[in-house]
Amino acid sequence: MVATETGGDAAMVIIFREYNPKTDTHKVEQVERSCEVGPSGEYSLHADLLGDPICRVRNSPAYLMLVAEMVVSGSGTEIVGMIRGCIKTVTCARKLCRKPNFVAEPFPVFTKLAYILGLRVSPSHRRMKIGLKLVGRMEDWFKDNGAEYSYIATDATNKPSVNLFTGKCGYSKFRNPSILVHPVFNHRLRINRQLTIIKLSPADAETIYRRRFSTTEFFPRDIDSVLKNNLNLGTFLAIPKDCMHAVLWAGSECFLSYPPESWAIMSVWNSNDVFKLEVKGASRLRKGFVKTTRVLDRIFPFLNLPSLPKIFNPFGLHLLYGLGGEGPSYLKFAKALFGYAHNLAKESKCGVVATEVSNEDPLKSVIPHWKVLSFADLWCIKRLDEDYSDGFIGDWRKSEPDLSFFLDPREF
Repeated sequence: MVATETGGDAAMVIIFREYNPKTDTHKVEQVERSCEVGPSGEYSLHADLLGDPICRVRNSPAYLMLVAEMVVSGSGTEIVGMIRGCIKTVTCARKLCRKPNFVAEPFPVFTKLAYILGLRVSPSHRRMKIGLKLVGRMEDWFKDNGAEYSYIATDATNKPSVNLFTGKCGYSKFRNPSILVHPVFNHRLRINRQLTIIKLSPADAETIYRRRFSTTEFFPRDIDSVLKNNLNLGTFLAIPKDCMHAVLWAGSECFLSYPPESWAIMSVWNSNDVFKLEVKGASRLRKGFVKTTRVLDRIFPFLNLPSLPKIFNPFGLHLLYGLGGEGPSYLKFAKALFGYAHNLAKESKCGVVATEVSNEDPLKSVIPHWKVLSFADLWCIKRLDEDYSDGFIGDWRKSEPDLSFFLDPREF
């Protein structure tokens, strides 16, 4: 995919083409370093993609990265912008299957969904409609590959990004989830001793997710690929300690046939090996305070003091996804799984654990997180086609949000 645009100066031409890992990596990294990522304000969050500019999309079923390359007569070329995109099939709604003499059962309605992420334009080349043209060319690729909707996620306070997509690209505000971030302490978190936590095989995890969560909004149809990915650290099931499944695990089929009154499930994705984050812009005083919290926690671990990791140096994160469950004590079990994930991240020397939940999800009130590290996300959506591949159920853009959604770790 190659397209050209002539600038105001006849000697300047901008070429839009596919990213070439053999020649573009260093130039793309330069643009990344010049752009801020994340919440605006006193601090800025910078991402180091560890030499792999497509790391955030390469695990998706289909993906593409485009670059905007400026060609100036007599001065060579310079990459001034880039965009990533991927396509997958997800649940967008549910329908009831009505059969004679059977209770109506909900089934997922799938749609082919595209996702735009990592749009960057060099600060010295903004207000030249480069971002707008990159989005347009990525959407052309989406349409050519059968995507019916395209969506983006951005920090809700990032007004330039919101204005670009909602004001110029035809997107509408869709969902307002919250990204919950918690630092990994020097001490381990205590886990409820009345519970047992079992690590599931990918096959058992897939069975439970498909049977219990396939009608959840944004559930990926290729959940098996996610669970079998090398970045997936495992899926964990919390159940009562006196439950028969805690004594003898006989597989997911047996579990689903005779489930305990309450249970919770969670998967962990190792983003630590994909990219590193770093908070910049802090004063020496704030850096000294953060270091002091770690020293005190290391000296007095039995006090369980809150401590901040080295967020002013590159740090990694573990992402929690597939959080769900059933029963009156489900939220208590989910909180125990969070503690387990925290301790797993501590063993891996990871800086933070994070997840993303709907604002309507009860999980938001029980999953520990620090407000200073967490922020509101904004998802915007655009319809690229008129019909759902799995049957007409209306316009997804106009639907009310579910109580929860399924977070895909490949796009975080």
